[in-house]
Amino acid sequence: MSESPDPAAVPAGKAADLRYFNRELSWLAFNQRVLAEACNPNYPLLERLRFLSISGNNLDEFLMVRVAGLAGQVRRQIEEVSIDGMTPSQQLAAIHQAVAEIEQAQQDGWRELRGLLVDKGIVIVGEREALSPARERWLGDYFDEYILPIITPQAIDPAHPFPFIANQGMGVLFALSRVADDAPVMEMVLIPSALPRFIRLPGEEPAYIAVEDLLWRNADTLFPGFRVHGHGVFRVLRDSDIEIEEDAEDLVRYYRTAIQRRRRGMVILLQLQGAFDPAAESLLREQLGLDNALVIKTDGLIGVSGLSAIVEEDRPELKFEPYSPRYPERILEHDGDCFAAIREKDIIIQHPYETFEVVIDFLRQAATDPDVVAIKQTLYRAGKQSAVIAALIQAAEAGKSVTAVVELKARFDEEQNLLWASQLERAGVQVIYGFVDWKTHAKVSMVVRREGEGYRTYCHFGTGNYHPVTARIYTDLSFFTADPKMGRDAGKLFNFITGYVEPRRTEMLAISPIGMRKQLYACIDHEIENAAAGKPAMIWAKLNSLTDAGVIERLYAASAAGVRITLVVRGICCLRPGVPGLSENVTVKSIIGRFLEHGRIWAFAAGAELPSRRARLFITSADGMERNLDRRVELLVPITNHTVHDQVLGQVMLANLLDTEQSWILAPDGSYHRTPPGDNPFNLHRYFMTNPSLSGRGASLASGSKVPKLSLRRGNI
Repeated sequence: MSESPDPAAVPAGKAADLRYFNRELSWLAFNQRVLAEACNPNYPLLERLRFLSISGNNLDEFLMVRVAGLAGQVRRQIEEVSIDGMTPSQQLAAIHQAVAEIEQAQQDGWRELRGLLVDKGIVIVGEREALSPARERWLGDYFDEYILPIITPQAIDPAHPFPFIANQGMGVLFALSRVADDAPVMEMVLIPSALPRFIRLPGEEPAYIAVEDLLWRNADTLFPGFRVHGHGVFRVLRDSDIEIEEDAEDLVRYYRTAIQRRRRGMVILLQLQGAFDPAAESLLREQLGLDNALVIKTDGLIGVSGLSAIVEEDRPELKFEPYSPRYPERILEHDGDCFAAIREKDIIIQHPYETFEVVIDFLRQAATDPDVVAIKQTLYRAGKQSAVIAALIQAAEAGKSVTAVVELKARFDEEQNLLWASQLERAGVQVIYGFVDWKTHAKVSMVVRREGEGYRTYCHFGTGNYHPVTARIYTDLSFFTADPKMGRDAGKLFNFITGYVEPRRTEMLAISPIGMRKQLYACIDHEIENAAAGKPAMIWAKLNSLTDAGVIERLYAASAAGVRITLVVRGICCLRPGVPGLSENVTVKSIIGRFLEHGRIWAFAAGAELPSRRARLFITSADGMERNLDRRVELLVPITNHTVHDQVLGQVMLANLLDTEQSWILAPDGSYHRTPPGDNPFNLHRYFMTNPSLSGRGASLASGSKVPKLSLRRGNI
């Protein structure tokens, strides 16, 4: 069903070295840009700490999935090279070096931020740091009441089997000697995941202590009758990917079992803190079976993702000023009736600047509207407390026909999605799990409503998940339409997922893995034809990642033909820009800031200078990756309404191109450099936080109230 790139157009082996960047190293470069924000003096202090924590969490997931996959290939002696010509073992060696450098940069960042926190009255208590008698007593009481009953010290000797250390598990090894006979003893204390990583001490002056340091301070209480000579903290990451077996008969049962197996995957990383006893380290290495695993020793903090607990400290002056999303005026003008507003004309919502509540309200109104007869919904990630799930349950209990496509293969959300699926089924929702081999990643909500003598279909197409938490920090687009053609195409999409009825043709939407690649290629080729004919030829795109060799080669061909290409790629980019004879007409930038850029947009000039109403414009759930185009169910949605078109192209896309305060430019050698702010600095997040959108303005736009517009001429910003 899918259309793969022409193998002849994709160089292999050493010939590919100069054409592509390595995917994994490009991702690590992205995480280095995230980490750089922890050193950004323009951000409030606790926000800088948040970026440090995010970089740690990002790195953990990368190791548990991507690096685990490469380590598995090395163990199985798979020598298939990546598009940049590297074998799995070569990639693993390069990754290990880059990860060690990032880990060192994280420790340097933590030392700097820790000192700045002290200056602001937030103390992180060290394992040997002196405290007031009152705080020492409080810590002792806390340890006795909340820590000691939960932990289980275990001697490490032939009489005691080596304990299992779970994924992301932390522990402390103590070197002891028994007072009675001076016999040496080694004890391990695993830190249960239920315990907080950092404990806040009482008092007006906030102070925190890491749980592992609290264990060390109370070692005498923990081991009466022993002398404590030293200790070392360790942390383990394991392979957390779930591979689907083609003959899996019951996906639900398979995933329940696979989630349990994931907790016992191969060790990918062992982190060691402190002056580790050589015998203890040797024991850990031997017992954990560190085949192709990375071992990192540090004198700093392990598990920097845990610093997110300190970010929650109630110090508003050390955080970004709170932002309250707007509710679209267009819908308020219809007394909050989403269907009336959408029926009038298409509308697009930009999150988080405009509230995700409008999406929730769309579904809530569908659930209670007596004229609504059916709701169909895809669910990839919905969060732990989802109003979307509640609305679907309410609709089913009201007697409406409700279908939910729940994707079990959403990485790290599999367990939560199983829970939602169970609750939906109990309420009478028809739950579908989609394809075994493909993830259903498209973001679609479809409502069929009885109007007059027939039915009208209302659709929501999104670039982000139906997740109320991430919708507050991810920038995404929510497109609402009652266009009958899109409604019919959405119906075909659901039939494809639920009944494997592949649509022979669609009227407006392009669906992967059926025809999205073909549609993108056709649009790129049309720009090549325009360039050959002497017409303006341009491509703008905004993606999270660009790794697909076929798409990259098409863009190289367009560059060689004279098409001017500007790409905003937040994360991984395997395309090498600015190379004479290959990509001299391609510019790539990445934006890292207060919000996570997540929306996906493609714009093709179609014979006019961008931005222009003549441009062919699309929003999509898909990134420029082989998995999105060939192994996932995705949507490419054309934008034809003039007001929506102006907003997406002339506001959203253009603001991304004009940003200078949060942008990085990708150089031909693979390095990224911050853009200089210039004489007239521009911050796209600040712009959208202070300026309303076009399609949501309603009557105020028609009455002449001006929406601040952007221009490629910087003086007009």
